[in-house]
Amino acid sequence: MKTQMSGTHQATYNAVFQHPIAHNLQWQDVRSMLSSLADVTEEHNGNLKFTRNGETLTIHPPQHKDLSDIEELMQIRHFIERSDGSAPATAAEGVHLLVVIDHREARIYRSELHGSVPEIITPDDPDGLHRHLRYVEDNGQRKPELKPFYEAVARTLSGAEKILIFGSSTGASSAMNYLMSELKEHHPDLAERVVGTIVVNEQHMTEDQLLAEARAFYAAT
Repeated sequence: MKTQMSGTHQATYNAVFQHPIAHNLQWQDVRSMLSSLADVTEEHNGNLKFTRNGETLTIHPPQHKDLSDIEELMQIRHFIERSDGSAPATAAEGVHLLVVIDHREARIYRSELHGSVPEIITPDDPDGLHRHLRYVEDNGQRKPELKPFYEAVARTLSGAEKILIFGSSTGASSAMNYLMSELKEHHPDLAERVVGTIVVNEQHMTEDQLLAEARAFYAAT
């Protein structure tokens, strides 16, 4: 497995995970960085196939010099994250996590890291492939999501020392409350690590503001 990156490769790696998304990435830089991490083969149709730790990523090289396709950039992010190890992604031991959840997605941050890149899980995409969300409503009430959504969130929380959850509402329709109910019923060890559930107006908060509030909460506990 390739693990060595030059300073240039590291800069490109950081740009791939930048928030907000970088719009000036050069394809040749991204290709070179990926080649430093993974084995690459060129297929007969011109596609490039990158392989690392049993994970694969197939890319059709863009015609332009820059990498401007956001969906393709997200695929590269997820390939790097998935191929970091063969085991399912879980939180590192001892970390403090922030979960920002509503009915459309769950974002899980390592709150102690500045510029933390979240794991993103959506109800119809529990494996984290970032596909489009589909949901239904009945008489104005949103039906509960499928349990795999919350199970995927729970798997990502495994190993965390402390967990803080931000949601946009309370009551029976609250995804935050539904997650807590699922944790208490099926993952009581994780439920015990939840140090707070807080309603926030997250649609009007930047990621930096969310993380700052989480750090302030952890510092006070």
